[in-house]
Amino acid sequence: MSYLENGWFHEIHHYMDLGISLALEIDEVLYQEKSEYQDIQVYRSKKFGNVLVLDGLIQCTELDEFTYQEMIANLPLYSHPNPKKVLVIGGGDGGVLREVTKHPLVEEVVLCELDEKVIEVSKRFLPKMAMGFSHPKVKICIKDGIKYLEQTDNQFDIIINDCTDPVGPGLGLYSKKFYEQMQKVLKEDGILCSQGESQWFDHELLKDMLDFCKTIFPDVAYAYAPMPTYLGGQIGFILCSKNKDVKLGEPIRYLSEGELDAYELSYYNSDIHKSAFCLPQFSKRRLGL
Repeated sequence: MSYLENGWFHEIHHYMDLGISLALEIDEVLYQEKSEYQDIQVYRSKKFGNVLVLDGLIQCTELDEFTYQEMIANLPLYSHPNPKKVLVIGGGDGGVLREVTKHPLVEEVVLCELDEKVIEVSKRFLPKMAMGFSHPKVKICIKDGIKYLEQTDNQFDIIINDCTDPVGPGLGLYSKKFYEQMQKVLKEDGILCSQGESQWFDHELLKDMLDFCKTIFPDVAYAYAPMPTYLGGQIGFILCSKNKDVKLGEPIRYLSEGELDAYELSYYNSDIHKSAFCLPQFSKRRLGL
């Protein structure tokens, strides 16, 4: 649940007997509307810039969005030897597109987004993220990701599943059937990277997902990164490879300082890539890794 009160936006979650809340101080409500699929709000906060909220859950803020976007894009891109064709499922804010199109080997990016209104709102209120939509490598498909996978004849080197939390329109993106469909659309050496919730609070869901991913893919791994404005202060990533010889925790190409500057990367680098897969012992036990 979430609510706005006395100039503060509150996002509240309950996990079994544990309750946790995140609050951001708000200057102004910039946008509020219910689309065909979900409630969409944009707030201007005092310290975190503009904030996109879907169905009461913070999706991104201008201050810290780069961490999530750079990691979910570059972990798979720099694990693949030649990522020419990329599918992004979700990602209506444009941040993942922005990062994927920086990659020199990528030739085509297809973005499949269910809710066109999210794209419109992001272009208006999150222009530094939505710049990805204008890139010539990008093709936009307004469609349910599940239906797209069922109907497409395309094959991809990389799939980035930039899904929302498992509520509302995002619920089906956490099923075994959906991961089986993504596996079929990947090329023989393809890599999948999905938003992976919190190792602190979602370990039961993640354990189930990682277990069924291991029955579909020969190599499965979990990584994470800090995110100040996500509940729990971090976000995870599920990575799956159809090529058992790929080491998901080891970048296949290392970026120089010049490349890091040229690609305007603020969080991701080759050392971060490796360290993101170093899990605390409690997570290894909980997740079966």
